[in-house]
Amino acid sequence: MVNLSRVSQESSSHRERRETRDTSVQTSEYAGVYGTKYAAEELPLYVMNQRGMPPDVAYQLISDELSLDGNPLLNMASFVTTYMDREAEALMSHAMSKNFIDFEQYPQTATMQTRCINMIAELFNAPTNMHSAADSAEERGEGAMGTSTVGSSEAIMLGLLAMKKIWQKKRRENGKDTSRPNIVMNSAVQVCWEKAARYFDVEEKYVYCSGDRYVIDPVQAVELVDENTIGICAILGTTYTGHYEDVKAINDLLVDRGIDCPIHVDAASGGFVAPFICPDRVWDFRLEKVASINVSGHKYGLVYPGIGWVFWRSPEYLPKELIFNVNYLGAEQATFTLNFSKGASHIIGQYYQLIRLGRDGYRVIMLNLVEISQKLATGLTELGLIILSDNSGNGSNGVPLVAFRLPDDESRLYDEFALSAVLRRRGWVVPAYTMAPNSNNLRIMRVVVREDFTAHRCGILIEDVKMAMKWLEDMDETTIGRYTRYLTEHGTSLPNAHSFYGGEEHSLQGKTGKTHAVC
Repeated sequence: MVNLSRVSQESSSHRERRETRDTSVQTSEYAGVYGTKYAAEELPLYVMNQRGMPPDVAYQLISDELSLDGNPLLNMASFVTTYMDREAEALMSHAMSKNFIDFEQYPQTATMQTRCINMIAELFNAPTNMHSAADSAEERGEGAMGTSTVGSSEAIMLGLLAMKKIWQKKRRENGKDTSRPNIVMNSAVQVCWEKAARYFDVEEKYVYCSGDRYVIDPVQAVELVDENTIGICAILGTTYTGHYEDVKAINDLLVDRGIDCPIHVDAASGGFVAPFICPDRVWDFRLEKVASINVSGHKYGLVYPGIGWVFWRSPEYLPKELIFNVNYLGAEQATFTLNFSKGASHIIGQYYQLIRLGRDGYRVIMLNLVEISQKLATGLTELGLIILSDNSGNGSNGVPLVAFRLPDDESRLYDEFALSAVLRRRGWVVPAYTMAPNSNNLRIMRVVVREDFTAHRCGILIEDVKMAMKWLEDMDETTIGRYTRYLTEHGTSLPNAHSFYGGEEHSLQGKTGKTHAVC
């Protein structure tokens, strides 16, 4: 806990020293940033300065501190995009001051969102009666049902809310109780699904992973459906191993058994991969039970974080009560997101990528990533590591991700967490984590292959893994334990965070020790 009286004393002392120093020093032209008084003082930690500082000084001091962060290019834990064209960055930078929600003032930005919605929905085979751009507005008809979001978490919450509202409406029409909705999903879901269910009072019903199955079991999922089930979540690219879940099998079971239950596809990771790598895989709106789909534009959609998208099959799956019309920004407009104001940059960045790359551009990038992921898997296999992710060779069963573990060996002193710790010495962030409940005795590591991860850098990573394993083999158990403990404590602690944040026991993490790597 922070000692507030001590903070107050320190802050007063700092203020007095600042005020008694010669203020001419801070504007001295010959001294530079590190000759100012600010370089000799602690940066504000708890209380704002009475006086500000020159912009070049603030910039340099913050930049210096940020240099302690990791290099995003070497963060193999993350799905999120770490490279965009300079032209895209320029467009996004120019739009930073635009509030996207102000359609009346920024109509072209709003139009670009609509274009993105229609283009991406078409990738997912959404029903639409749109025709060519050459047709008149009347001839083109209406576009797809969807909206941009701040990442897939917001998209998933909207999808869950829509399913809940539809379920409640049907129950009320039949005079039935609406107080106990539930949703069926894999225990390997990303934490945003747990949050969505908890925030909106929906019971979580899990299909648990097993020692050799890391995706949802379609039969178990359908058997968990009851009259209170609002829907089933199926994942196209799981967080842990990147596998595609069998959406078609779930759909077919629901149809064969005559069960009225919608499917929401969490395509956060795979939505921009599968259509280009395995277009014949049926997982999207071609399946009659698929009511909604979300995808992250900031993952394989190739846009910097945070942009997501959510789509519905047709208006009947998006309850009217979730749509609000406002006119206080100068024009009548509809909104059905959880937030209101947000920047326009990422929508413009998404539109840039869609028209800049086209289908062929996305396809060749994804093919490269599949090829590089196979090279990485082969190299790690040659080092004796066991691959747990898609090993089809053609990317048909999962996103370009390599999940792996060390072979069983009771004589080995180090584990995956120690290997992850040593790789950080070279700057690589390769997370180690335990699998979902019922298989969380399994320790695994993960490398997400992104657009900027070249075959050359892949070869360097393989060599660094080899060197790290050799280095660990020469260490004693005590040294390994100290090293990994230091990295864990230093890398995950939140300095000065309120103690109230810790110790929750309601999530799968709190209940079972489930972990999941960064998305």
